Amino acid sequence: MSRRRDFLKGSMVLTGAAVLSSAAFAQGGSKFPAGLIYTKEAPGRWAGKEGAHAPKAAVDGATVKITNSHPMTEKHFIVKHTLLTPEGKVLGEKTFVSTDAAESTYTLPDGFKGALWAASFCNIHDLWVTEFKI
Repeated sequence: MSRRRDFLKGSMVLTGAAVLSSAAFAQGGSKFPAGLIYTKEAPGRWAGKEGAHAPKAAVDGATVKITNSHPMTEKHFIVKHTLLTPEGKVLGEKTFVSTDAAESTYTLPDGFKGALWAASFCNIHDLWVTEFKI
């Protein structure tokens, strides 16, 4: 259990670092640092893993549902989803255990319009981000 806590702490630090640096990336467009954040369009060393790892976002009114079609096993699973603005504001987050489905639902602030980032963290294949607009 201690190893799992250490891993979760490390993943949260990584997510925090991505959030803190996100404002700089938002100003120059959606370019993420290679080898730190992966996208469907830029999977880097994880090419071929995009389908299960890049989060999918579905919007229905003020509700955003983030999903991954990733298998959830004890040794390999999606650890966390986070919904963020490009400026780094966290609108919601959910942490998973290996027996959960990689699905999370969030309610947007009243009248929200603009770009959002759906992030998913895999315990083996790192941090993946999908940008979408409301």
